[in-house]
Amino acid sequence: MQQLNLSLKESIVAAWEAAWDRGEVDALDTILHPEFTRERAASDKVLTAAQLKAEILEIRQAFPDLSTNVDSVLVDEEAGSVAIFWRTKGTFTNDLSGVPATGNSVETRGSNLAVLRDGKIYSEQVTWDQSELLKDVGVPSLKSAFEPAPEGLVIDDLSGIPGREELKGFNRQFITGVTVVTTIDQEGKPRGLAANSYVSVSLEPPLVLVCVQKTTSTYSSLFKSTHLGINIMSNEQRSTIGVFASKGDDKFAGLQWHEGPGGSPLIDGSAASIEAEIKERFQAKTHTVFIAKVKHSEVAELQPMIYKAGRFFDSAELPELD
Repeated sequence: MQQLNLSLKESIVAAWEAAWDRGEVDALDTILHPEFTRERAASDKVLTAAQLKAEILEIRQAFPDLSTNVDSVLVDEEAGSVAIFWRTKGTFTNDLSGVPATGNSVETRGSNLAVLRDGKIYSEQVTWDQSELLKDVGVPSLKSAFEPAPEGLVIDDLSGIPGREELKGFNRQFITGVTVVTTIDQEGKPRGLAANSYVSVSLEPPLVLVCVQKTTSTYSSLFKSTHLGINIMSNEQRSTIGVFASKGDDKFAGLQWHEGPGGSPLIDGSAASIEAEIKERFQAKTHTVFIAKVKHSEVAELQPMIYKAGRFFDSAELPELD
C-alpha cells in the first residue's frame, strides 16, 4: 500500500517538473486520465488536458526561467484523491495573453485537489491559473469585465443592459477636459496619446487614474514604465491634441517639452502637468486602468480645453448658471 502511494507521488512529481520546468508537456499523459478536466475553484473555467498543455507552453514562453517545486503530495487511496502543494518562481520576460512583459519576478504558491480514476488524475480543482499568475506579478484583472457572454442565439435582449450605441450617446453628453498621457519607452524615446479618461482618485494619498486602450501605439511602453505624465491641454494646444490623437510615429517632433523628475515628458504650454508613479495596472478586457501616485505637479495661468461629443471647445468664457 505504501509502495503504491510512493510510486504515484513520484510519477506526479516527475511529470509535473517535466511539463512546467522543461516544457515537456506530453509527460502529463503518464498521470492524466484520458477524460481529464481541470477547474479553477474560484471560477467556472474548465480546461482539458490539451488546453492545459497549451497554457503551460504559453506561460513558459512568457516566463522562460520558470521553475517549480512540489512541496508535498498527499494521496488518500480510500477517498480516491490527491492533494498537491507547490510553489513556483520566474521572470515575466515575454508578453502573455496581450499583457506586455514587465520584467518583474514572481514567486507564488498554490494547491491542486485531484480525483483519481483507474490510478490516474481524472479531474482537479486548482487555486491558481493564468489570471492568478498575472495578479501575482502585479497585473490584476477587473473580474466583472471578463464575464462570459451568454451562449446561443439571442433573439431579443431583455436584460435591460444598454447597447453600445446607447452608451456612446450617454458618453457624448459628458463634458471633460483633454489630457495627453506620456511616458518614455525602453529606448529612451518619448511616447504619448490623447485621453479624456483621467480621474483624480484621492488627494490623500495623491492618486490619479487613467484608462488606456490596449491597441494604442503607446500602450506597451506605458505598461512597462514606472512613471507616466498627464498633461491637461490648454486652449492654445488644439493642434497639439490633433497630433496625439493621430497614429504618427514621432508625435514629439517639433514639440517643446521637458522631463519630470522621473523622466516623463511634460508638455510645454499645458494648462497643468503632473508626473506620477504607476502603482497598479488593472486589466479590463480592451483597456487597462492605471492607478498612479502623484510625485510632481506644475500649474500654468492658462485656460484648459474642453471636450464634448467629439468636439473641442474654448473654456475661457463659460457663463455661470444661476
